[in-house]
Amino acid sequence: MSETALKARGAAAPSGDANRWKALVFIALAQLMVVLDATIVNIALPSAQQDLGISDGNRQWVVTAYALAFGGLLLFGGRIADLWGRKRAFVLGLAGFAAASALGGAATSGSMMFGARALQGVFGALLAPAALSLLAVMFTDAKERAKAFGIYGAIAGGGGAVGLILGGFLTEYLDWRWTFFVNVPFAVVAAAGAYFVIREPEGGRNRSPLDIPGVVLSTLGLVSLVYGFTRAESDGWGDAVTVSMFVASAVLLVAFALVESRVKAPLLPLRVVTDRNRGGIYLSLGLAIIGMFGLFLFLTYYLQVVKGYTPVKTGFAFLPMVAGMITGSTQIGARLMTRVPARFLMGPGFLVAALGMLILTQLKIDSTYTTQLLPAMLLLGLGMGTAFMPAMSLATQGVQPRDAGVASAMVNTSQQVGGAIGTALLNTIAASATTSYITDHIGGAAARPQQELVKLQGMVHGYSTAIWFAVGILALASVIAFTFVNAGRPGSTPVASGEGVEDELPVPVVAH
Repeated sequence: MSETALKARGAAAPSGDANRWKALVFIALAQLMVVLDATIVNIALPSAQQDLGISDGNRQWVVTAYALAFGGLLLFGGRIADLWGRKRAFVLGLAGFAAASALGGAATSGSMMFGARALQGVFGALLAPAALSLLAVMFTDAKERAKAFGIYGAIAGGGGAVGLILGGFLTEYLDWRWTFFVNVPFAVVAAAGAYFVIREPEGGRNRSPLDIPGVVLSTLGLVSLVYGFTRAESDGWGDAVTVSMFVASAVLLVAFALVESRVKAPLLPLRVVTDRNRGGIYLSLGLAIIGMFGLFLFLTYYLQVVKGYTPVKTGFAFLPMVAGMITGSTQIGARLMTRVPARFLMGPGFLVAALGMLILTQLKIDSTYTTQLLPAMLLLGLGMGTAFMPAMSLATQGVQPRDAGVASAMVNTSQQVGGAIGTALLNTIAASATTSYITDHIGGAAARPQQELVKLQGMVHGYSTAIWFAVGILALASVIAFTFVNAGRPGSTPVASGEGVEDELPVPVVAH
């Protein structure tokens, strides 16, 4: 068979595209930029809020504007990647993300900041599914796929915590604006490398007409859902606008599903999500991220406001979580992925993370880092890294190349929507518990120092209350993984080839 024919089939053999491992470096760099950007601003948020005069009620929009645009447009971005070509979408997404980041760094008002964050989300929605789908179509050999997705899973899981560390350095030693400017060199290097190195397998584009009704319904439905949770945080669950957002979201997403089942070229082919394993992975990943993103915000404020940590010290405090995620993904997940079924990695992984969360439910003002936060972060990282790695691989395995973009977009959608919901939902629970605690205890505090103490105690009480919910959410993610994900070893499942057919691959043993 000729070299051209091999490329057209997306050959799984190690003798395929010689540049695929170089390409992985630039894909991973782009993914790191997108993931860490979701959390890098958390540490910079107090400084940016003060400089730009953003009110406490509006500060969450620095996070939520990004999540709304990203989560709402991911399916559209994935479909565009399938239509235009993943390499082209990848490079364009990087260029736009860099420009939006520069705008955020130069922001002179809250509204300019919110707009820049929304633009970051728009281009991130094009970039992220293009990156994952490139990985899915370039690495089809089971042994190589395990290694590649081990690296990708570690970045996807640990990138958020890396963002907290980098954000601490930039905020303390430079300026909060550098948490945005730092994306520019990341994007330039990744785009240049991708342009010269990535060779996308032929024959995998989906040139069907764009499903405009599907784009409109899915985007409005997801944005309404996320905004409903965000609104609930500031205005309560019974607020008329909050309720109307949830109702609108349900109507729009049901209409989207009906449209997709009837149109000739759907935005999201239902075969992608109705597959038992992929559906279980999307749902369990989304739930796990709900717990994780709320926790990032809680711990950041706990360490800086309650414990008095500097931004850099706060960033380093998250380092054990990063180490745990990298270990879980590359040393546990990647080594066992072709040996045991995915549910025996995902289910226990989420339970280990839930155990770490359980430790944090006992958080107090005088809790020490070494005896409480350190073991909790290690368990969280280890569990999440172990679960993320096989989930990322299995979610894009067995799909036809023409569906790779939207299948990848669904992975990112579950994470981004989960992150937005987690931030809003758990913040709402924490704020409510804090208010109740302060109301009940402030009467007995006559002096100002005592009142300040009660406020701090109320804040920590709110965090621990919300973390209890996160424990339950992670336990539910574990149950879903055990129940729905029934595929055998990921290395033994069919993987997509370049011609739109599925090839059965042998199961090698991963050796590092």
